Amino acid sequence: MKAVVFEETGGVDKLVVKDLPCPVPGLGEVLVQVKACALNHLDIWARRGAFNVPIPMPHISGCDVCGIVAELGPDVEGLRVGDRVIIAPGQGCGRCPQCLAGRDSYCPEYKIFGFQVQGGYAEFTVAAARHVIPVPRTLDYEQWAALPLVFLTAHHMLFSCGKLKPGQTVLIHACGSGVGMAAIQLAKLAGAFVITTSASDHKLQRARRELGVDGTINYDRDDLVEHVQHLTNGQGVDLVIDPVGPGVWEKSIAVLRRGGRLLNCAATTGMEAQVSVRSLYAKQIALIGSYMGFREELDTVIRLAGAKKITPVIDSTFLLEKARDAQARMENRENFGKIVLVTNTTVC
Repeated sequence: MKAVVFEETGGVDKLVVKDLPCPVPGLGEVLVQVKACALNHLDIWARRGAFNVPIPMPHISGCDVCGIVAELGPDVEGLRVGDRVIIAPGQGCGRCPQCLAGRDSYCPEYKIFGFQVQGGYAEFTVAAARHVIPVPRTLDYEQWAALPLVFLTAHHMLFSCGKLKPGQTVLIHACGSGVGMAAIQLAKLAGAFVITTSASDHKLQRARRELGVDGTINYDRDDLVEHVQHLTNGQGVDLVIDPVGPGVWEKSIAVLRRGGRLLNCAATTGMEAQVSVRSLYAKQIALIGSYMGFREELDTVIRLAGAKKITPVIDSTFLLEKARDAQARMENRENFGKIVLVTNTTVC
């Protein structure tokens, strides 16, 4: 089978197309023929070697897969060859107290498919059957591939961590990102007033036109604090959804009303931050880290997508062999929505 791998960390040139043996499903595993695999910033961070986390090498990235069940390993039940499926991007052990309580992202052995586990930049991939989820045909392969990681992350941030209620106000940074778009859709569906940011007027216009946001701010040109105060009649926001990191924290904390929550899931602007402790206790603000989400939340967003209440936004599609071009587009922040790799696989 064809796969895109990197054998050492570095730039986009480290991605190479290779012919590799087709994986064989073991006990309780499923072989999935990959039809589409969405990109995430984690793919870029892994390729750059940004985290001190052991990953299998040569490495196959790709957290978000939609495809067809090609073969069942021994003792697999509930799935059939030919089923359209996605693979859960977050994978707990299934045995520990956290997993058994439904809090699998707290599992000490929690891994991300396509990061600590070989992923979907390939024509075929293998996953444990409990992580392989049948999906309806209400969305195409590319849309299903664009759903799991970002909508799971956004749902966990907004509801499990942020306790969002109808009528509350949310500031969502980076409207063109996958998490940003997912959070906008879920927050609007929940009845929130949504403000979003970007450095691109074009992306902000599309967010207003296509996603129905209530207010937009160009953070390269506009004064974030001043504009939020204007849009909220001086009240500030209840939640800030931050897929950016410490580069936006100072102003995000400034626009939170008393008792507000800042939810962070990424660090694209750096791994270290300085925070005014007085700002936290004086306004009784919660600064909350969020990592993926719970399996039941993934099941929830799958149901919402199946009912067409949410729809992943596709920026562009690339053939698997063009993974370098796809990652370069993401690195250059040219995308509005998800970038997806597609394959032309017929047989293993």
